[in-house]
Amino acid sequence: MVLAGLAALLVTALIFGGYTLLRKRHAEDTSLQAAASAPPPAQPPKALVLVDEATIEGGNTTIGGTVKNTSREKLQQLSVELELRRRKDAVTETRLISLSPANLEPEQEGRYSLQLRVQDYSSAKLVGIRVGTSQVPLPYTSALGQKRPLERLEPKTVVVGSGKPSGKKGEFLNSPENPARVP
Repeated sequence: MVLAGLAALLVTALIFGGYTLLRKRHAEDTSLQAAASAPPPAQPPKALVLVDEATIEGGNTTIGGTVKNTSREKLQQLSVELELRRRKDAVTETRLISLSPANLEPEQEGRYSLQLRVQDYSSAKLVGIRVGTSQVPLPYTSALGQKRPLERLEPKTVVVGSGKPSGKKGEFLNSPENPARVP
């Protein structure tokens, strides 16, 4: 009976030791996976993008804005990445629009502009800024740029003529003697 008790204690100790070993290994694996899948630390923004409201002129839409270099280094071969949604099938496509000028010194600004037909695209969204020949993403912040100018409505003169000429001046058009349907 003593031998059976010692055997039970030995089996319990082995099971408990194996359990703690597996638990420790699992904790190490999950911490390594969490460290590997964690996003890289956020970098400070190197550019400020001011997105202007789209303007419509004739049958074309102009999408544009300004990019300002807020870093202390020279940014070369900058381009703005926009996501455009087509009206016909709601499929999105991305376009790279180069800046003018493409190279920005610290605190210098550059403009981007894209003209599209109104019938082709329903929306445009800023996706990112790319820098260099390899088009590496650049950290940025965005803000609202210039507002759309107010639309001018040309004054029109509307002349309303009477449907029926009246018989006598000063006579009512709709009277018991001369009934007319009023909508």
